[in-house]
Amino acid sequence: MALLPILHYPDPRLHQVAAKVDRVDDRIRQLINDMTESMYSAPGIGLAATQVNVHMRVIVIDISETHDQLCVFVNPELIAAGGEVEREEGCLSLPGVYEKVRRAERVTVRAQDADGRPFTLEAEGLLAVCIQHEMDHLEGKVFVEKLSRLKQRRILNRIKKQVRRTPPPDARRLAL
Repeated sequence: MALLPILHYPDPRLHQVAAKVDRVDDRIRQLINDMTESMYSAPGIGLAATQVNVHMRVIVIDISETHDQLCVFVNPELIAAGGEVEREEGCLSLPGVYEKVRRAERVTVRAQDADGRPFTLEAEGLLAVCIQHEMDHLEGKVFVEKLSRLKQRRILNRIKKQVRRTPPPDARRLAL
């Protein structure tokens, strides 16, 4: 397994639409394993392949505190959604940014698992929100784009300030 670098907003590669996985094979299973390790290490509760610059329709999610309830979605399709909920969301591609976003409270998703077997899952609460968040990544969308233009501008300005304040890697090494 390998830790994969996670793209950070506003990287334009986050806006690339992911392609359908034709066949779940060892290459896709390795991607799933690497994404899972990267998600847990970050730490996070969900990761889309787009976030690691692999533009395939693959998502991993584990909302458990014990990291023992991994959900893998290959070629996920939202087939039903209901209710509405507003929850605070964060994203591994936007470290330190948390904002309230409106989403469906319940979803039904059809996908394939890590062995290519099709399944249908009904989810609600945090899992439903997480599925929608990660599926947005597969469509080239980042959660902050659901916010007002003013909030988007403020977040982008905050990110730019953080980047300016962060010394290059070599400078940090010298500071030790």
